[in-house]
Amino acid sequence: MATPHPADFPAALAHWREQRRLTKKALAEAMGFDPSYISHVESGRYPASEEFVRLAERKLSSGGDLWRSWQKAPAAQASSAGSGELFVDLDHAELSYREGVYTASMRRHVVNGGHEPVTRYLVRISVDRFPGHPDLSNELYRERPLTWERLNLTASCDGEPMAWVPKHDRDSFKEVWLSFENEHSMFPLYPGQSARLEYSYVVGADQWGQWFQRAIRLPTRAVSVELRFPTSLEPVVWGTETSTTASAVPLRSAVQSRRQGGETSFAWHTNDPPIGARYRLEWRWRNGSDQDSDTRPPLRTASDRMRAAGIVQEGEEILTRTARLFRLPTEASDADEVIDQLHRAVQRVRDHHHFGKGMGLAAPQIGIDRAAALVFPPDPDSTPLVLLNPVIISESSESDSQYEGCLSFFDVRGVVPRARRIEVEHTLLDGSTAITVFADALARLVAHEVDHLHGMVYKERMTDGVKPIPVEEYRGSGKSWSYERGTA
Repeated sequence: MATPHPADFPAALAHWREQRRLTKKALAEAMGFDPSYISHVESGRYPASEEFVRLAERKLSSGGDLWRSWQKAPAAQASSAGSGELFVDLDHAELSYREGVYTASMRRHVVNGGHEPVTRYLVRISVDRFPGHPDLSNELYRERPLTWERLNLTASCDGEPMAWVPKHDRDSFKEVWLSFENEHSMFPLYPGQSARLEYSYVVGADQWGQWFQRAIRLPTRAVSVELRFPTSLEPVVWGTETSTTASAVPLRSAVQSRRQGGETSFAWHTNDPPIGARYRLEWRWRNGSDQDSDTRPPLRTASDRMRAAGIVQEGEEILTRTARLFRLPTEASDADEVIDQLHRAVQRVRDHHHFGKGMGLAAPQIGIDRAAALVFPPDPDSTPLVLLNPVIISESSESDSQYEGCLSFFDVRGVVPRARRIEVEHTLLDGSTAITVFADALARLVAHEVDHLHGMVYKERMTDGVKPIPVEEYRGSGKSWSYERGTA
């Protein structure tokens, strides 16, 4: 009897399931998984976890064939390494506009494909009244920040109300953990189980511009968006897709419109979107009541998008000089304001790009001549680092070379040698001095931003004769840096 190629686990799973005369639903019930998860594994959409493979081996009695097939698929093993990983079977978003208020409603069917219970789900709410004009946005949200009270966030899991806890609370964006519990009970999502998550919030047109974006952060089978506007506004809708490469392109499928009564709806969908993709829908009112009269800059390249997000680009003098130090604690309020502006800029940047390696931003990169920087570690759950007046006071002798990107010339990537361990002296808001040790990926991120505060970009650290490559040729977007075990 012929068997599938041992490296093709999805084919091996389908083969042995059919040999045992089991439907996908029957196998899912025997294994304790959601039926849709079996379909996604067999189609190759979702990687199989080690627990899943061992359980399938027991239920299907393949004589070790399933296990061998999975072991010879290193990409599948790497993808399944994280426990408690969620997959999104369907991501549907609706946005409606009425009398100056936008209401956003999200519905996601999620599956726990890991081997640990999932107890929370991260939600990001980002607004920008003036896309492409960060000076106007900064001024607006400084005077009128987005508040939880006005958002009126509500969430549920299979109809059960969910509690929520803020993770980041900034003027123009929020991150919040939706908890699989409420004051009455707990309902964690166990391995193999699925659930329907729904949440909604409202934002006034005085705080949100005419755009809506879906960012793909988890493996997802299908994404759909529906926009509903009053017909009297004569709405026109279009969209673009942004990936981790340089080009922003029109949506690959058309936005469909339908008029019913006094409302016009616009629907768009896609299947199997890649991690890191951004799908952005924009609109205008043809009856002359457009909210934004100014023209937005074209976003043809990665650097175009960073410029539109307010990032100072290569060639500006501020990137070549040492930033002015803070006198702390005397200037603590000034430092707080700069940190807030950095957070707002980071959110605008994240609306355009997925950062699998973590990211950082220095004040000179948003046109502020002060010695402040934010660093976001590769782990998305980690708290961002705030660095004021940082100086590297010690470096390890062990170094390595990795590709880096810079928001100030984001169309290229360059190989940069850096120490694997650094010690950084920096000042706290109360005026005290701290020394913090960073290693490997975090050391690289921190060193990159400290360089910016001393008027240096990574090109100046590259080995003689080595030049950056176009981002289109770079193959590491969205992936973490890798490090061998060492003394760092």
